[in-house]
This record gives sequence, C-alpha cells and structure tokens, in this order.
Amino acid sequence: MSDPVATIVETWGADAPDWVQCLAEECAASSQRQVALRIKRSGSLVNQVLKNKYAGDLTAVEDVVRGIFMNGTVDCPQLGLLPSHECQDWRKKSRRFGNANALRVRMYRACNHCPRNQKENHHD
Repeated sequence: MSDPVATIVETWGADAPDWVQCLAEECAASSQRQVALRIKRSGSLVNQVLKNKYAGDLTAVEDVVRGIFMNGTVDCPQLGLLPSHECQDWRKKSRRFGNANALRVRMYRACNHCPRNQKENHHD
C-alpha cells in the first residue's frame, strides 16, 4: 500500500472515523508492519481496517488505536484514568478468573460488573 491516507479516503470515504485517519497517518509515517507491532496486532488486521474490510470488532481496534496513538483514556472505577487499550486488556483478562495477585482478583470483580464490559460479555 503506497499511501494509507489515500486508501482510507477511497474505502471509508471523506467521513472516515478520526481513529482510522490516525491509524493511516501512523502507517504513512512508518509502515503497517511497525504500526501493527506497536498495537500488538497483525499487519493484515491493520491493512483490512484501512481498506474497510475488517470483519472483526472495530470497537476493540478503536480502543487500541485511541489508547496508543491518541491518548484515549477510560475512567476506571478501580484504577482511575487509564489508556483505553489497558482497559481493554483488563476486560479480556476478566473473562477468566486468576488469583495470581490481589490486583488481578480485584480487577476480575470490577471488570465483570463494569458497563463497558457488559456488551462484550453478551457476545461470548
């Protein structure tokens, strides 16, 4: 892909979400591979999002992009303000109980009662 910003204009149109625009700009500044490494996702996921062909959970990708590149935060009742991608990580961890440490137990309980997590739990 030669110009990720041009690609999103072609595939998303002029009203591409701000986080998709940010993702494209980050890819243009480095590469899809480098961006994928930073967001801990695959290069094909990044490519599919830019081409508006990703069939997975775009909200999850948005949380990661906002948290890593856009300083997006979530006001967690347990931890206070934290990057949106860290909130997503805690929500994923809360799907299985783990008693490795007190924070993990506390977050398991908190995340399983959090409204941000309720939508995801219904899809499992």
